[in-house]
Formats: sequence, C-alpha cells, structure tokens
Amino acid sequence: MSDDGASMRPGPGTPAGQAAPGDPPGLRTQIGATFDAGKRLLRAHVDLAKTELGEIVDEVKRMVALGGAAIGLLLLAAVLLFIGGILFLGEWLFGSIGWGVLLGTLLLVDVALVLFLAALDVSGRRIGTAFAIAAAIGIAVGVVLGLDVLHQGWQALGDSIASTVIADQATRTPVTAVVGLAIIAGILGFLGGIRSGFRAALGGLIAAAIIGAIIGWITATPVSAQVGAALGVLVALIAWPILAGLDVARAGIDGEALAKKFTPDETINLTKETIEWVRARTPLVPKS
Repeated sequence: MSDDGASMRPGPGTPAGQAAPGDPPGLRTQIGATFDAGKRLLRAHVDLAKTELGEIVDEVKRMVALGGAAIGLLLLAAVLLFIGGILFLGEWLFGSIGWGVLLGTLLLVDVALVLFLAALDVSGRRIGTAFAIAAAIGIAVGVVLGLDVLHQGWQALGDSIASTVIADQATRTPVTAVVGLAIIAGILGFLGGIRSGFRAALGGLIAAAIIGAIIGWITATPVSAQVGAALGVLVALIAWPILAGLDVARAGIDGEALAKKFTPDETINLTKETIEWVRARTPLVPKS
C-alpha cells in the first residue's frame, strides 16, 4: 500500500487576523459590533424623540392657533358689543343712531385726551373739576333745549312785539330771534372793539352781529326733548377737553417733577457716595 503524498499536504492556510469560520468572534469584533449596536440604538431613540417632539410641537401649534382664534373672536365680540351698545343707546336715548356715533366718538376722544393729560402728571382733581364744570354746562343746555325754553321764549317775544308786522307765527319767531340777537351782539361787539379804533369797532359789530344771528336762528328752532338731551351731552363732551386744556395752559405742567420721575436719583447719589468713599481711602500720589 503506497502513501499518497498529496493527501499528506496541509490545506490552504487562514489569512492572519481573520478567525476561522467555526471559531468564536474576537474581542475587537465584539467591541465593534457592540458599538454599532449602541449607535443604532441611540439613533433609534433620537429618531423616536424627534418624532414625538414633532407631534408635540404640532399639537402645541394647533392649541395656540385655536386659542388665538378664540381670543380674537372674544375681542371682536367685545368690540361689537361696545360699538353696538353705543349705537343702541344713541337710538334709544336720543332717537338716532347718528347721535350714538357722534357722541361715542367724542367720548372716546375725550377719554384719550384725559389719559394723555394723566400721563403728563396732571392731577385727577383738576381733570375732575373740568369734567364737573362741563357736565353742569351740558345739563343746563340739555334742560333748556329739552324743555324748548328758548323757542317758546322767542315765540312769546315775537307775539308781543312783532305780531302786527309779521302775521305768520312760523316766520315771526325766527325773525325775532335772529334780528334781536344780531342787534344785541352787534352792540356788544362794537363796544368791545371801540377802544382799538373805529375800524376795529366796526369789524367787531359785523362779526358779532353775524354770530348773534346764527345763534338766534339755532335757538329759535323747536327742539324735541331727545334732541335737546343729545345736544346737552354734545356740549358737555366738547367743553370737557376745552376746559381741561385751558386749565393746563393756565396752571402749566410741573416739568421738573415729571423729569424727576425718570431720573435715577438714588443710583446717582449712591454712586457719588461710593466715589467719595474710594477717594477718601485712596492715598494721594506724591507730587514730583
């Protein structure tokens, strides 16, 4: 029996650094596989967190959008209620929505001016005094016009002095008022301007007579109670800012006190004291 030399030769060798197919993985391979698994696990957690955070952000956006829409609708309802309330009061109290628009606008303008004066440190007592005087004027005008006192007075005066000249009462009343107030106002205007010369007196007479005629025509017009009340409120709303402005122009604004509010006095004083303290404890450099 002969030996086969080929059967005694060793098989092909395994490359260095590589394990045989049946051998367990080496330490480096296990560490690399563990590291790769850790990275995949971390990436999976990060991706999951991103997904959940995206869903949370979308939910927050949805809640903010719906909440903002709800708040916007509530503000719109408040504005609608305020404007509608003013228009309703104008129609209910004074017989016209137009009065509500006019008086509501003036009220808002007055409140804005009052807040501006308050921001300039005008005392509330001065603003309240101007309001009280304006309210008294408005009430007086409203009562006089609402009771139709002026028209009835001109009517009675026209009936007594001009009934023989003007037969129609509807014409006699306004003519009496226009002519009467034009004459009275013209005389007052002439007397007021006579100190400045004849031209000034003549100009005062003409201007005052025109103004008196306009006032006479307005006061001779019959006015209902609702319109008289509305005119009284209108006069009060116009007089309030005018009186407050005149008070500010007369008494002025304490600019020094207003500027003091924006000056950090305590900080400045403390800084000065600190500087003086440091100077007192710092040795003087000897002069050479």
